[in-house]
Amino acid sequence: MGCSMRLWLLLLVLVPFANHGKTFEGPNLASASAAVALVDGNNLLVEKFADRPVPVASVTKLMTALVVVESGLDMNEWLTFEERHLPAAANAWTRIRVGSQLRRKDVLRIALMASENFAAYTLARSFPKGFDGFVEAMNNKARVLGMANTRFVDPTGLSAQNVSSAADLILLAKAALKHPQIREYSTTGYFRAEFRKPRYSLSYGNTNSLVHSERWGVSLSKTGYLKEAGRCLVMVSDMGGKDVITVLLDSLGTRSPMGDAGRIKRWLATGEPGSVAKAARLYEQEKNAPSSVPNGQ
Repeated sequence: MGCSMRLWLLLLVLVPFANHGKTFEGPNLASASAAVALVDGNNLLVEKFADRPVPVASVTKLMTALVVVESGLDMNEWLTFEERHLPAAANAWTRIRVGSQLRRKDVLRIALMASENFAAYTLARSFPKGFDGFVEAMNNKARVLGMANTRFVDPTGLSAQNVSSAADLILLAKAALKHPQIREYSTTGYFRAEFRKPRYSLSYGNTNSLVHSERWGVSLSKTGYLKEAGRCLVMVSDMGGKDVITVLLDSLGTRSPMGDAGRIKRWLATGEPGSVAKAARLYEQEKNAPSSVPNGQ
C-alpha cells in the first residue's frame, strides 16, 4: 500500500465529523477557521475552529443559488435590475445598468462565478415572496440542512450579519453539489452576459483562479470578502483522486486561501504541514487570540 493511500485511510478514522473540538495535527493554515471533508464521507479530515460562527461574505451566494435552483422558477425568465429598496451594508458597486434585463440563469451565473452583488440582490428581489421571503427561504433551508450556526439577513453577503461556520458550510457545499447548474455556473471561467433594455454586454471572470487549472479539477467554487470576514473560500476539488470539500474562512490577502488549499492538498498526499507567510500567520494568530474570539470558541 502506497504512502498516500495509508495517509488517506488514517485520516478517515482519526477525525469524527461530530467531534469538532478535538485537537488534530493538520496542515499549517493562514485561515482563522477551516474544515475539510470528502464529498462522500461523514468525517472532517481537517478542522480548525470549525463550529465558530463568523461572517462569511459572498460565500452566502451558494445558499442564494440553492434557493433559486430549488424554487423551480423559470431560468429563462428575463429579470429586471431595479433600484435597491434598501441601502447595501457595504460597497455594492456594479457595472449593471438599473432597468436593464438579463435571463435568470445568467443572473445566477454571474452571481456565482463573479460574485456580482446586484445579480444576487435581483435574484432575491424577483422571488415570488419578495426579498424578505427569499431571505426567509435561505434560513429555512439552512435549518433543513442542519446548519445550526448559520444565519442570513441578505442574499449577497454584503452584510457582516450573515454568519456561518466552516462545518456548516461543508453541509451547504454537499447540498449545492447535487445541482449541475450550481456546479457549472460557480466554476465558469469566463462569461459574457447579454443584457437588453438597453442592449449591451459585459464580460465576467471567475473570482477563484484555481478553476482555470485542470490539475485542481474544481467542481464547485465560491469566494468571499468583507473587512469583517477576511478572505473566504468554499471549493470542491480533486485531491489525490478524491472529491474534497475545502472551507477556508477569514484569512489575509487574496492568495492566502489558495495557499491554504495547496497546503491541504500536499498534506493529504504527504503529511507535510507546509509553512505560512509571516504576515498571514500573524493575522491568523491575532484573529484566534483568546481576547479576539467570542465566548472562547
